[in-house]
Amino acid sequence: MTSAAFDVERIRKDFPILSRELPGGRPLVYLDSGNSSQKPAQVIETMREHFAQHYSNVGRAMHALGSESTEAFETARDKLADFIGAPSRDEVVFTKNASEGLNLVAYAFGNPAGEDPRFRMGPGDEIVISEMEHHSNIVPWQLLARRTGATLRWFPVTDEGRLDLSGIGDLVNERTKIVSIAHQSNVLGTVNPVAAVLARAREVGALMMLDASQSVPHHPVDVAALGVDFVAFTGHKMVGPSGIGVLWGRGELLEAMPPFLGGGEMIEAVWMDHSTYAPPPHKFEAGTPPIVEAIGLGAAADYLTSVGLEAVEAHERELTAYALDALREVPTLRVIGPGDTHERGATVSFTLDGIHPHDVGQILDDAFGIAVRVGHHCARPLHLRFGIPATTRASFYLYNTTSEIDALVRGLHHVQKVFS
Repeated sequence: MTSAAFDVERIRKDFPILSRELPGGRPLVYLDSGNSSQKPAQVIETMREHFAQHYSNVGRAMHALGSESTEAFETARDKLADFIGAPSRDEVVFTKNASEGLNLVAYAFGNPAGEDPRFRMGPGDEIVISEMEHHSNIVPWQLLARRTGATLRWFPVTDEGRLDLSGIGDLVNERTKIVSIAHQSNVLGTVNPVAAVLARAREVGALMMLDASQSVPHHPVDVAALGVDFVAFTGHKMVGPSGIGVLWGRGELLEAMPPFLGGGEMIEAVWMDHSTYAPPPHKFEAGTPPIVEAIGLGAAADYLTSVGLEAVEAHERELTAYALDALREVPTLRVIGPGDTHERGATVSFTLDGIHPHDVGQILDDAFGIAVRVGHHCARPLHLRFGIPATTRASFYLYNTTSEIDALVRGLHHVQKVFS
């Protein structure tokens, strides 16, 4: 049922966990990659081999292991720069996740240590986000507004789950210092119109940031072509390990930003009364980094490149179209978000009348071994906008099949029988 050009069964063999049987002999049906993806053997083995044969701290030791570990760590940076089309490897900052990258940029605004006027923030200045954001792209900006006296504003969301750009001329204005939105919604699947928002931001001299946690794993992302100023994403959603992410920023902006954390490796020289700092990216990588996790993320980038992100995107579009059609067979099911595949990723959130999503998720797991996410998915304001406390979310990735979507539909019919 999948494209002959995309051998999903071969890909599934790369992921050891997908062959697991759950208690009672239930096969695992993993439809929760929007939360965290599974890992291929290639990533697992790369990390195991580094721990077993090469591990040492990086940037410090002069011995053989130190040199090998540093080379592998910095090679991973090169791989990630290539993966996202970064003009320079020095624009790739390793963080522990996308949340840290978003917080890092928010911290730069209104920081007394910063001197660049683009990062001065105070009363009368404005920050613009959207109603569909993950909490990680809401709370840092709330904290910044509270710290500086700036005003936080946001794009509303239409009933179809799209950004409402009708008031963009008023919303993004001469007082706006930064616009930060999701490239792709983790609930709705919506791929946002970056070019239109960026054009308005540039008209008023504002910077623009993308939370690309849900886009970088699923389709080609070229930061230079996008034209934005900052992009944050995380490793564990792109077949890589947890505890590692990336902040990409324009080189001249990273140079102008004050450091986020102080400690070893981010310094140039230290005296008792002051310090000077290393250039980016190391200025933002204080202390011992997640070494093997970064190397594992480099292996994840290699893996996705070898499969081909264009092919991944096409496969997921086919899965999403199939799922949207199949879910229409389930009575009283309401999809929250776009009803077709136009500018839409492989995440489908829905409600069932009279049945709480927590019950849906538990029965799917207990009876069928189907793993979905339930709750507000760290996007509570979006759920409030639609007047619902929670949704069930099925999210698909390169290793999922249409037969797994069929299993989901059968499971949902069973859930409805249980509650009938």
